[in-house]
Amino acid sequence: MKRLDHYIDGQLVAPVSGQYLPNVEPATGEIYSEVAAGDEQDINRAVEAAQCAFPAWRSSPARHRSDLMLAIAAGIERRLDDFARAETVDNGKPIGLSTSVDIPRAAENFRFFATSILHGHEEAYMSDSMALNYTLRQPMGVVGCISPWNLPLYLLTWKIAPAIATGNTVVAKPSEVTPMTAFLLAEVLKEAGLPKGVLNIVQGRGQEAGHALVQHPDVKAISFTGGTQTGAMIGKAAAGGLKKVSLELGGKNPNIVFADADFDQAVSIACRAAFANQGQICLCGSRLFVEASIIGDFIEALCQKAAALRIGDPLESTTQQGALVSQEHQAKVLAAIERARDEGATVHVGGGPPKDLPRRCQNGFFCEPTVLSGLSHACQTNQEEIFGPVVSVIPFHDEMELINMANSTSYGLSASVFTSDLARAHRVAAALDAGTVWINCWMLRDLRVPFGGVKASGIGREGGDEALRFFTEPKNVCLAMEPVS
Repeated sequence: MKRLDHYIDGQLVAPVSGQYLPNVEPATGEIYSEVAAGDEQDINRAVEAAQCAFPAWRSSPARHRSDLMLAIAAGIERRLDDFARAETVDNGKPIGLSTSVDIPRAAENFRFFATSILHGHEEAYMSDSMALNYTLRQPMGVVGCISPWNLPLYLLTWKIAPAIATGNTVVAKPSEVTPMTAFLLAEVLKEAGLPKGVLNIVQGRGQEAGHALVQHPDVKAISFTGGTQTGAMIGKAAAGGLKKVSLELGGKNPNIVFADADFDQAVSIACRAAFANQGQICLCGSRLFVEASIIGDFIEALCQKAAALRIGDPLESTTQQGALVSQEHQAKVLAAIERARDEGATVHVGGGPPKDLPRRCQNGFFCEPTVLSGLSHACQTNQEEIFGPVVSVIPFHDEMELINMANSTSYGLSASVFTSDLARAHRVAAALDAGTVWINCWMLRDLRVPFGGVKASGIGREGGDEALRFFTEPKNVCLAMEPVS
């Protein structure tokens, strides 16, 4: 059985403990590989390697760093099919999604930040004729990047790329649930010629490897994407060590449809926003607010689209809905649906595991796309993140009522607004508690804009200059000038 080892100091290495974890394919429920069970000893080795690599890497020209990162991007693109298959087998998502979105975006992360560092600039300020002031932005040293299982390579590279672009060295900890794409990335790093120790990948569980990375005194910053509860613990631990921290956490995102919206467009996007990647995206629109005058027609049209989604083997190109990431997560999602029933929900479509699965997937961790209605906006189902293919439809009558309901959760990651009234779109977007608001669209991303949430959805921003600034420290320089005679 294949073993997925750490990548430390430019080499694949076994865990110091010799211990491995089973890696299960969600679509079949079968163990297909073993992943290194990293712990403090492995983190210490990785941090030491990163420290040794830092002086040379920070002083290397931006063009040199850029060229190496472009080579990594090209390596990912060259092996797109390998990465896509690995992600689908690890994660259970349809291979069409891995091939068309996740893996290309991972390559684009390296390409974007590789070129960004060639065009940076800093401002200088004259203090009358007394002094010239300017700011240097310098790398911090060793930084830690911890990524989740839902978009395993895309979000890992989203963190790694700006960190190494700005001259830092990295210890990365991918999710132990989806380790394969990070393992394949190590091969690409070697092929691209990235100096040893610049990027180190330690596999393993959060409570061992992740905890050790956050606590390590020589790690200067932590970038984390994952659950809100875990993020809160990381933030507390990082604060104790005076580390810089960026936390991109959960969401309970409102998708808002006014009666004057393009009906067919709103239904189509609402379906995609609810069920893409089996609802396992932090940006999914799991609360669907529909103006009361059209809610009956809207639910009927949405249910038709949801019921038509093809559930099956994620390795088949025609599959639109794959498996949930693990048996534990499947149980959590199914329990949330039962809780919704107990709260009085009407289940219009879905509501449990699908009955007609291919033979290979009979023991996989699947859940039907599920549409609910009849619940109060304040109930548990509409307040807590489910992170599965479940959407709850809620009626509203006016803007004030809508804003109060949409902002009623502890989360504030994203929102979508569908309307043909431009003034209304701007009013509602400004009033929503959300880091990102899409108008008449969903999941359109520009890597130059800051990304992140408010309230329990996290602190800090990623993307564009925000990411480059996060991974650097400002140093102000003041040069005294000779007085004018």
